[in-house]
Amino acid sequence: MARAGRLAADYCGCMTSRWSAANLPRLDGKRIVVTGATNGLGWETARGLARVGAQVVLAVRDVDRGKQRATQIAAETVGSHAEVVRLDLADLSSVRRCADGLGNIDILVNNAGVMAGEHGFTVDGFETSFGTNFLGPFALTNLLLPQIRERVVIVGSSSHKAGQIRLDDPHFERRSWSRPAAYSQSKLADMLWGLELDRRLRKSGSQISTAISHPGWATTGILGVTGISVIDGVIAGAGRVMANTPAEGAAITLRAMSPDIPSGSYVGPDGPFGLRGGPVLVGRSTAACDIRTAGLLWELAEFATDTRYPL
Repeated sequence: MARAGRLAADYCGCMTSRWSAANLPRLDGKRIVVTGATNGLGWETARGLARVGAQVVLAVRDVDRGKQRATQIAAETVGSHAEVVRLDLADLSSVRRCADGLGNIDILVNNAGVMAGEHGFTVDGFETSFGTNFLGPFALTNLLLPQIRERVVIVGSSSHKAGQIRLDDPHFERRSWSRPAAYSQSKLADMLWGLELDRRLRKSGSQISTAISHPGWATTGILGVTGISVIDGVIAGAGRVMANTPAEGAAITLRAMSPDIPSGSYVGPDGPFGLRGGPVLVGRSTAACDIRTAGLLWELAEFATDTRYPL
């Protein structure tokens, strides 16, 4: 517990000046993979990286849509270049094919995620949110670690604070499933994964660093869609006042890539309740600092995905 407390203290704090995407240093020649890069936060992250010279790889399910986005990047930013690769995080065979074909990269941004509308399962039999938001990215990162030069970024969520990890029933096969419970569990899993990944990297003396970001409430469509027009209208109206735009949410992910952000940091918005604002270092929940559970979760994920820490 003492170590968890020290880690929590290390990951909490504040920055003295407001940061925006315009402050991101040049990344000329850096090859950066962004998962889920056709819409929302992933798209705005890819655009922001291209503007500072990065060679962006759009890792997406819809390759045709990805090609459209790559063309848009080329039109928006003179001299920019974007690659497109197919990646379906809900299918481990797709994850393996993507990793096999990527080659060396500098930064991996695990952005893609879902908030499942019903209790369903991935191709490999994982609960949809847990499989897509955690196990798929976990496998991709393990497979790519020997090829990564600089940093792994995980896009998390403040909803991890409501999450509960049930290692004996992660796929809601014996307990009642709900959309918020499944999503918050997957995001707490991401937090614990990031904690254990950083511990392993530091222990092995790797030069790869890590960071986790959360965009606050960003108007990307992943949250707040009930299918009930009146309720969705109220949520959309509140979002216009209380939420970050996708570009503002992506700025937090971009901040997490800055070299001055210490490894293991958690970056989120500085506004009230962490709903919106510019990026600062923020605190994680006590559950997200649980080293023991992080280790057990890692073992579960290795077994489920048949991937191992390679360094």
